[in-house]
Amino acid sequence: MKFKTKEHYNAIEIEIKGNVIGGPDTQEFHKLIKEYLAEGKKNIIVNLGSVKFMNSTGLGMLIGAFTSVKNAGGKFVIAKATEKINSLLVMTKLITIFDHYESIEDAIKSFKTE
Repeated sequence: MKFKTKEHYNAIEIEIKGNVIGGPDTQEFHKLIKEYLAEGKKNIIVNLGSVKFMNSTGLGMLIGAFTSVKNAGGKFVIAKATEKINSLLVMTKLITIFDHYESIEDAIKSFKTE
């Protein structure tokens, strides 16, 4: 799993590539989230367009990040989830917890309405 970040006008996009299966990458992801929150950057988009596989540890990583952002008064959204990852979110009913968007542009617009 690799991360690539981009700053948009009012949001941080974290693109995840590869398999999301836990391990040291999970701690790295949480550290990244906490750094952005400490800087006052509380609108987080997680781009799942390049994720090929995700296990329960990967889902836990997303839930932990969602909770951290929400507790800091921010908003955490998912964008571009592949059909396979979207099916996993539906099956686990996490689709009802995460705001999710088809594109990064739609995710960015969601922050402007608040």
